[in-house]
Amino acid sequence: MKIFIASDHAGFERKKEIISFLHAKHEVIDLGPLNNESCDYPDFAHPLAKQISKNENSWGILVCGTGMGMSIVANRHPGIRAALCENPKTAELAREHNNANVLCLGAQIIDFETTQKIIHSFLETPFDAAERRKRRMKKIEID
Repeated sequence: MKIFIASDHAGFERKKEIISFLHAKHEVIDLGPLNNESCDYPDFAHPLAKQISKNENSWGILVCGTGMGMSIVANRHPGIRAALCENPKTAELAREHNNANVLCLGAQIIDFETTQKIIHSFLETPFDAAERRKRRMKKIEID
């Protein structure tokens, strides 16, 4: 499975830590930025969301200061269900209930140890494809 990852300047160092954490078990594709110079988060969230939309069996991780800006941008794209998670339980429920395909993280909000637990929970939790959940999923997209 491919995991696309991107950040802004506030999430750059955390992104590097996440790549190192995931590299041994997953194909991780870094969509930038290349350094921690000031940049605009939409410039990196939009390309990641487009990649996830094109690659159905892939996931994304977006990191900025709070995770909020990245989640807002990503959720503007069809087929994207970006979840801002601050603990392993929210990551589990985002996958289980909403089939989230993009994990948004706040580098200034959570430490790296918690980040690792959140990512593990997100990647290991399957979607509960009960009829009620599938029905709700169909109601997400706007025509």
